[in-house]
Amino acid sequence: MARCVHTIADISPPQTSQAVYREDCTQCFDSADDPLGLNVCLSCFNGGCAGERNHAYLHYQRTGHPLVLNIKRTRKKIQRDEPPQKISKLAIAAETEEDRFDTTTKVICYECHEDDIDKSVGKLSSVVDGVMKALTFSKREEVKAWEQEFIPCEHTLCLTPQGPREGQSIDLRGCSMCDLKENIWLCLECGNVGCGRSQFGGGGGKSHALAHASHSSHGVAVKLGSITSDGSADIYCYKCNEERTDPDLAIHLAHWGINISERRKTEKSLMEMQIEHNLNWEFNMASSDGQELDPIFGPGFTGLKNLGNSCYLSSIIQCLLLLPEFQHRYYHPGQEPPLTQLPAEDLETQMRKLADGIISGRYSRPDPDVVSVLNSQEVAHQRGLPPAMFKHLVGRGHQEFSTMRQQDAFEFLLHLFKLINLSKHPEGLSDPVMSFRFVIEQRLQCISCKRVRYKVDEQDNISIPVPARKSHDEAEKDSTFETVTLQECLDIFTAEEIVELSCPGCGSRDGFRKRCLFKTLPQELIVNARRFELVNWVPTKLNIPVEVGDSPLDLSAYLSRGHQEGEELLPEETDSEDHSFCANEEALEQLLSMGFPRVRCERALCATGNSDLENAMNWLFAHMDDPDIDNPVSIPGRRSKYTNEENSTKVLQLSEMGIESGLALKALAATDGDVNRALDWAFNHPEDVSDNATRNHSIAGTDTLPAKYQLQSIVCHKGASVHAGHYVAFALKKVPGQSNPSWILFNDEKVVRGADVKEMKQFAYIYFFTRI
Repeated sequence: MARCVHTIADISPPQTSQAVYREDCTQCFDSADDPLGLNVCLSCFNGGCAGERNHAYLHYQRTGHPLVLNIKRTRKKIQRDEPPQKISKLAIAAETEEDRFDTTTKVICYECHEDDIDKSVGKLSSVVDGVMKALTFSKREEVKAWEQEFIPCEHTLCLTPQGPREGQSIDLRGCSMCDLKENIWLCLECGNVGCGRSQFGGGGGKSHALAHASHSSHGVAVKLGSITSDGSADIYCYKCNEERTDPDLAIHLAHWGINISERRKTEKSLMEMQIEHNLNWEFNMASSDGQELDPIFGPGFTGLKNLGNSCYLSSIIQCLLLLPEFQHRYYHPGQEPPLTQLPAEDLETQMRKLADGIISGRYSRPDPDVVSVLNSQEVAHQRGLPPAMFKHLVGRGHQEFSTMRQQDAFEFLLHLFKLINLSKHPEGLSDPVMSFRFVIEQRLQCISCKRVRYKVDEQDNISIPVPARKSHDEAEKDSTFETVTLQECLDIFTAEEIVELSCPGCGSRDGFRKRCLFKTLPQELIVNARRFELVNWVPTKLNIPVEVGDSPLDLSAYLSRGHQEGEELLPEETDSEDHSFCANEEALEQLLSMGFPRVRCERALCATGNSDLENAMNWLFAHMDDPDIDNPVSIPGRRSKYTNEENSTKVLQLSEMGIESGLALKALAATDGDVNRALDWAFNHPEDVSDNATRNHSIAGTDTLPAKYQLQSIVCHKGASVHAGHYVAFALKKVPGQSNPSWILFNDEKVVRGADVKEMKQFAYIYFFTRI
C-alpha cells in the first residue's frame, strides 16, 4: 500500500451533527453501487461520483481537498423464499448495510496520484472508521420517515379534571351521543365519552369526541381501548391538533374511577393503524382485466423512490419536469454543475440533479431486486432515484415540509414555486414559473350608483370549487355524488357574487357586485379541484367526479373585456382612506370554533363575501400557503416604517428577479420589508407601477385568441384526507415506437404504461393544462 503526505493533514472523523454523503453523489444520482463506486471527501464528507462525470475530482479541483474514501457496494443475493420481516413499531427495521451489501473501501489521494493509501497511517484509520459508521444523510432522513416522537404539551401538563370526585365511576361502555362501542374517547377534563373520527380506523366513528371538544373548548382526550397497564395510551390534544403524551395519565384516569393497572388494550393504537396503512397501501397498478401494467424504461420514464410519505413531492416533480420550460431551465447535459461550496444545500444544483436523473434515462433500467408478477412471470421494475437531498433542502425551515409526514401536494407545489421565484436565475435562463403566471381581473360595481372599479392580480394557479350534489340513483347504496363538468366548475369560479362593502363614491352600504375573469392566460395552467366539506366539523374529502374531456379546453369565454365605454369609474383610493374590514360576527365565530386563527378567518370572509361559511372555509383550505395568510386584512393607505436606505439590499434582490426598483420599494413598504411577501405582492399588483417607470417584469400571460388548452398531466390522490393516503401522477407522453402519446402512470419508483386514465381524470386533485 502507498503512503501520502496528506494523511497527516488536519482531518477529523465526522461529528454527530455532520452529514456524511456516502450513498449517492451530491451532484448526480451515481452511487456507491456503481462499478467505480463513490468517493467521499475526507475533509468535508461530500459524496462525488467516480465514473464518467467524475464529480469527486471536480470537487477536489474546486476545494483543494485531496483525500477521498472510495466506497463500492455489491448487493447480496436475496433469498426470495424467506418471509418478509414484520414491522411491529414505527421505526426502521434493525437491518444493517452488512446484511444487504458487500462493501469494499480504499483511500485515494488526487494530489499524489495514489489510489490505495495505507489506512493505518496518521488519522486515516479513525476518519475512515468514522465515515463508515456515521449515519448517512439519506438514512438520517429515512429514520425521520418512520419514527414519531410524542411529547406532552401545555394542555396535558396543566390538565386539571373537573367533575366527579376521585373514585366515582362514569359510564365508559360507549359513546354518549350514539350507539358506537368502539373507538371511544374520554375527555380527561370533564369525563365526556364520545366516539372518534372514522378516518382513524377502529370501529368507525362519528366525531362526537371532536364535536364535544369544539363545543366545550376542552382539549385533552384518551382513547379508552388503547390504555395499557404499563401506562401507555393514545392521548390527543384537540387544541394542538396533535397526538401527545400525558405524564400523569394514571392520576387523571383515577379521577374518573379507572384503575390503570387493571386496563387491558383492546384496540389498535393510532400509531399501529398508521403503520398498517403505510405497509399495506397499494395504488391500483393493474389494467381493467386484472393484469399488472407493463413497466416502461428510458429517458423521461424514471421513477422516484418513496422516502416515507414523500409521494406528494414525487408526483409534483414528475409533472413539472415533463414541461419544456422546466426542462430548458434545469436540464443541461454535458455542462458542469453550478459552482457552490455546499452542493447538497444549493437549490440550483439539486434541481439540475433531479432533472438530469429523470430526463436523461441514465437510471431508468430494470433492477432484478425490484420485481412483480406480470402475466404469471416475474418482471423487474426500476429502483427509483432517492430525492433525499432535494426533499431536505426544500423543506428546511418549513413547519410542515421539514417533517416526514404526508403533505398536501398542491401546497407543496406552491411552496416550491416560491423557492424558485426567490432563487437567482443565470443569464439566458428564465424563471420557469413565469410560464404559469397570468392576470385575473376583478370587477366591482356598486349596486346603488352603478360605478365600477377594476383591479388586477397576478397568480400562477386557480383553485376551483367543485359543487357537491348527492346522487338520486336509488341503486347506489353508498353516498355518491352527481358528476359535474370542469366547465361548470369554471362557471362557478367566474360567476358574479355580492360582497358587503361600503361605496367610496356614493357612501351606500348596499354592497357591490363582484366578478373575476381572466385578463390574460398562461402557457401552462394549473387547476386545483377543491372537493371538501365539513363533516362533524372535520374537513373531509368528497369523491365528486369531474368530467374532463379529451378534446381541448377552450377558455376564450372566460377572458375579461376590460373597462367598457360608458362605465363610470369610482374615485381612486387615497392614502388617507381607511378601508378596514368588519367581519360578519356570526360567520367569524363559527370559523373560530373550528380552530382557525382569527386573522385567517377575517381574510377568508373578506375574500368570499363576508357571509357564506362554506365558501370561507373552502377559501381557507385553498390559501393555506399564501404568504400573507397571517397578515391582517390590508389597509391600502398604510405606510411602512422601512426606508429606502434600509431596504437597498432587498430592492437589489427583487430587481434581480425582474421587479422594477420603484415597484420593489412599494412592495417592501406594503409588506414591512419581507422579501418573500414583497415578491408575491409585486406579482399580484402589476398595475402598481408608475407610468414613466420601466418595469422588467412585464404583465404575465397573453390575451390572444383562441385560448385552447390540452390536459398534459394530473396528480391523483387516494384517501380521505390530502394529508394522508397516497399521491400518484399520470402524464401524457410520447412512447418510443408509438405515433400517438400515451398516458403513463408514475407511482413513486414504478413507471408503467397502459393505465386507464378515464376514471382518474374524474377524481384528480391537480390538473396541468398546456396551451396549444
